[in-house]
Amino acid sequence: MTKRVLITGGAGFIAHHLIETILDQTDWTIVSLDRLDFSGNLNRLEDIMKKYDRDTKKRVEIVFHDLRAEINPQTSGLIGDCQLVLHLAAGSHVDRSIEFPMEFVQDNVVGTVNLLQFARTLPNLEKFVYFSTDEVFGPAPAGVDYTERDRYNATNPYSASKAAGEEMCVAFENTYNMPIIVTHTMNVFGERQHPEKFIPKAIRYARDDLTLTIHSDATKTRAGSRHYVHAKDVSDGLMFILNLPSDYKRVPDFGGAKIPKFNIVGPDEIDNLELARLIAAAQGKELKYEMVDFHSSRPGHDLRYALSGSYMESLGWKPKISLRERIRGMVQWSLENDKWLR
Repeated sequence: MTKRVLITGGAGFIAHHLIETILDQTDWTIVSLDRLDFSGNLNRLEDIMKKYDRDTKKRVEIVFHDLRAEINPQTSGLIGDCQLVLHLAAGSHVDRSIEFPMEFVQDNVVGTVNLLQFARTLPNLEKFVYFSTDEVFGPAPAGVDYTERDRYNATNPYSASKAAGEEMCVAFENTYNMPIIVTHTMNVFGERQHPEKFIPKAIRYARDDLTLTIHSDATKTRAGSRHYVHAKDVSDGLMFILNLPSDYKRVPDFGGAKIPKFNIVGPDEIDNLELARLIAAAQGKELKYEMVDFHSSRPGHDLRYALSGSYMESLGWKPKISLRERIRGMVQWSLENDKWLR
């Protein structure tokens, strides 16, 4: 049976890759719900749609709505009866959350509750997926990779708002018996990402022989590190989760916790200096850089985040392509499509 899936933030960076994956792998109809602020860009959808025929393009419908407001009957009618709700829309800029925390409460907490309230009305809802972040766990000490059920330690309003939205999902699962899933991922990159994000910025700076700022510790000798993951791998991991059999191995419950949680993690941890050098080398360039102690001077920014991908791997999923291969492919694509670097 053909499914109808609602994707929030469909014109956003990660969500548009997910739309492409769904079009390639299924016959589902997609409703992209978006308010088109600075994160949403319909040109992303237009760009991926070029390869599809007319019938495939008709499978994507666009509905304009700001989730800070309840979904009214007219908008509900446009969305229709969906079996899947994939909630990717979110405010995600840490600096802005530090300056304007209430914006992130509205976007990531109020917006999530409004969507949950709408999803409760869907008569054939099979799954509601809340797309969360590694940042809910806070900074990771050396040697520690957080698992799905570890404690939270939000260090900025953005991560706190995502954790709050996640807890609302837990509450709706427990209170209303909704079929909700939570995913955590970190430092997603890929084609058509905002040019001020680290990887597209590093590509542009290496190309133009500019000096790139590398955030470091107080000694200015150790760069921050992350598990970078390509958006295509995130989409692949999410499709894997959606297709798990009903008897898959669950993460052990703690205190009766029911809601399934999954970390979708990149294959390798890498520090930002090594990553930037890899990006420069892919262009035959020597990296120009400056180490800056950003984290001591700016509370709310953490030097290291880390998630464990061992649970997903135990279920049979991990990224199929290495980080270095993904970076080389991203560099080549970006140089050939440099409008996305501007």
